[in-house]
Formats: sequence, structure tokens, C-alpha cells
Amino acid sequence: MGNKLVFTGSFLITFLTSIMGANCQPVNTIDIEPKIIEESPVLQRWMKEIPNILEEIKNDPSFRTRVRLGYSVYPSAHNEGGVYIGVEDIFIGRTGLTVSGQYQTSFNSKQQSGGGDLQYYVLPLGGYVNLAPVVGYRYVETGGYSTNGVNVGARLVLALSRNGAADIVVTQSFVSPGGSDEVGLTSFSVGYALTKQIRLAADIQAQNSRRAKDSRVGILIEWMP
Repeated sequence: MGNKLVFTGSFLITFLTSIMGANCQPVNTIDIEPKIIEESPVLQRWMKEIPNILEEIKNDPSFRTRVRLGYSVYPSAHNEGGVYIGVEDIFIGRTGLTVSGQYQTSFNSKQQSGGGDLQYYVLPLGGYVNLAPVVGYRYVETGGYSTNGVNVGARLVLALSRNGAADIVVTQSFVSPGGSDEVGLTSFSVGYALTKQIRLAADIQAQNSRRAKDSRVGILIEWMP
């Protein structure tokens, strides 16, 4: 009786194995035309190695580099008009280090400011909130008063939508901090994408020093490379 059970069990296992081998395809086999694979870098990448999507989303920047050009008004200088030129957050490799630079002037040249900064974002780049210390150099002129020197501060980024679709950036910095010519700069910027590469932005900045105060309001067109 025992020999019959062993024989019957062995026969069933052999029979089921032969059926599965003949009629079942491996679950990881994908039948895709070679032409489709050749034309799809995404499929080629996935066939070599399955990427860690969660990790990529976490580290893929939720904000982008912006080249900025616009018109400014200086309310503290009888609404004198001017121009603004700048670039924000040029990423250095795949790190949190970025470079920014701006130049702004009124048409009568009595209000001017320009300089460049480094920012290092301390939180994951893919998050909706980020913070960065700021260090750089800046020149500021308001009427008959001017100063220049080291610019240090901090930046807060609120990415309302990924890939630069909408964000809010607030920056507080000080030119020549601790000196008699210290100037505080408070900047507030809001951007909204009109297309994948073009945004409309509003930029407000206030200057505060012991000798003079100034303010600027700008409407900018931004290009995201």
C-alpha cells in the first residue's frame, strides 16, 4: 500500500511539472517588439535594472533653474521704473548646491543692486519645503548712498507643485553684516508656470539700512531650461 502511494504521488508531480513547463510562461517575460524597446530609453533602463522610483522622487528637485527678465517699479523713489535681470538656482551636479545672480537698476540709475550667491539646500530636493543658507557678494546703491560686501542669509522654498509649476521663495540676507554700512534685504517671489518652460513671476524686495530704505516690485518672465 505504501509503495502504491509513493508511486501515485511521484506520477502526479511528474505530470503536473510537464504540463506547467509546456503551457506556462515565466511571469517575468514581457513580449514587446524590439523596435519599441529601441525607441524607448525608459524601457531600456527598466530592462537593465528596476529603478528606485521613491528615491528618485525624493532627490529629483521639485524646483528648477530660472532665467529671469522683467520690469521693476521703485515705490520709495516716486515709482521710478527699471529693469531686472537674473538667474536662480543653477544646480551644481546632483547636489543641493546652487548658484544665483541678479542685477537690477532704475532707469535713472539712482537705485541699483547686483551680485551673486551660493545656496546649499539642506533638505531632500524632491520635498515640497526646503531651506538653504546663503552666502555671496552684493552691491547696493540707493540714491546717494551705496555699500558692498559679503552677503549672508537664508532662503525658504515652498514648492507648491513639482518641476517648477508653482512655488514661493522667501530670502532674508544682510550685506556687510555687523558693520556700520549693513543693509538688510528681504525678498519675496511667487512664480506660476504658463507652459513647461515659461513662467510668470512677481518679485518684491525691501532694503533696510541705517542711512536709507528702499523697495522694489517687479513683474518677471522666467525661462526654465
